[in-house]
Amino acid sequence: MAKSSRSDDWGFPRWREYGSERATRQVKMCDRWGCDQPGDRPAPKSPNSRERWYFCETHAAEYNRNWDYFEGLSAEEAKAREADERRSSAGYAEASHYGWAGPGDGRWTGDELRALETLELETDADFELIKTAWRRLAKANHPDMKPGDAKAAVRFQAVQASFEILRRAEERRAKTG
Repeated sequence: MAKSSRSDDWGFPRWREYGSERATRQVKMCDRWGCDQPGDRPAPKSPNSRERWYFCETHAAEYNRNWDYFEGLSAEEAKAREADERRSSAGYAEASHYGWAGPGDGRWTGDELRALETLELETDADFELIKTAWRRLAKANHPDMKPGDAKAAVRFQAVQASFEILRRAEERRAKTG
């Protein structure tokens, strides 16, 4: 009986799990002599050179410890080089907040951004400003200040919940920071 040359991957759905390709994957090894780790961290071979070494994490850290990338350049040339690097690959760090499910600049979660919106604040507000806005809005919408106003009561609850979300976030940041 002849062997079938048909692959199990045709069409949708895939019939095999992801990552089970039959072809071998090319892995670049660390350029440091004697190292058998994958070399996935590029480092320039010399100042003002586009050529790169590829090191593992340990050897990249060792190589970069005393590296002066702008050695031999004037201030204007260094500034132009930095701008060029930012425009190419390093510019992605500035746009990292556009990643998957990353709202804003990465400082606030989606719930925290909605809480700031409820408190009528911008995303650059510090916690003192958050407390001030919370006090102002809670006082303006408190059921004792507006008895019988259902909309004010709902707004008061939203303001309270928003402040609680932001207070917990500030506590978490204080613990980790």
